[in-house]
This record gives sequence, C-alpha cells and structure tokens, in this order.
Amino acid sequence: MEGFTMPSEVTPEAAGMVGIACLAVVAIIVVIVLAVCIVLCVLISNCFKRIPQQHREMEPGMVWLLLIPCFNIVWNFFVWSKLEKSYKNYFDSVGIQDVGDCGHSINLAFCIVTACCLIPYVNRIAGLASLVLFILCLIKANELKNRIPLDADRLPQDSGGMPPM
Repeated sequence: MEGFTMPSEVTPEAAGMVGIACLAVVAIIVVIVLAVCIVLCVLISNCFKRIPQQHREMEPGMVWLLLIPCFNIVWNFFVWSKLEKSYKNYFDSVGIQDVGDCGHSINLAFCIVTACCLIPYVNRIAGLASLVLFILCLIKANELKNRIPLDADRLPQDSGGMPPM
C-alpha cells in the first residue's frame, strides 16, 4: 500500500488511551462475573432458607463464602453436601421417600469436575462439564426447594408435615 504509512512511534497519549480501554474492559468483565456469582449465591442461599431451621446442616449465610476465589473450589464440597443432607433430613422427617439421594451424585460430580479445572489441559474439558453439572445441580436443588412448603417452619414435624385440622 503506497498511501498508508505506519507511525514510527506510538505517542504516550495513544498508549494511555489503550491502557485505559483495556482496564475498562477488564473492569466490566469483573463486574459481570461478580454479579453472576452473587445471583448464584442468592439462589443457593434461598434453597437453604426454605429448609426448616431444625433440618439445616448449614446456615444460608455460609453460602456467601463461595465468593472467595480459590477457597470456593474447596467450599463447594461443603455447601453442596450440606444442602443435600439438609434436604434429606427434611424429607425424611415428613415421610417423603421419593427424593432419591437429593442430588448427592450430581453434586459430587460437579465438585470434583470443578476441582479438575485447576489441572492444565484437563481444565478445558472440565470447565464445560462443570458448567453443565452446575446447571443440573441448580435445577435439582430448585426442584427440591419447590417441594418444601413456604411455611414449612411453622408446620408440626410429628404429623408428617401436615397442618393440624
């Protein structure tokens, strides 16, 4: 190209603008990822909140520890196992037996695959598998949550969860 010439040096102003643009893009990505993580923590916390207090293995506020980078990989194992145990405790107390393992298998698979995301080369496949399993975990947890009445805390547990007549 005859009419096009490359500048021999980049001006400090241009370099500064590129740097600011890069920082803005990174900041936007961080805000979006943080917003998604917060929404997911709210969803999981709401599952714990629906379970009556006496059947919870973990308080809903502990879910927010999932926002801590790196720690969340280990904390996943605790949150999901406590959620399934809490569901199991509740459903056993009201005599509902058709809930299976309350998501134990899928939750454990999700936690293991998420931990595998730390392994180089494996992380490419594990990342996608982790996303799919996470969606399945959320669906299962939400299905179980919806089977618990909104006023389950006020229902007597010795009558199979049915209100007195």
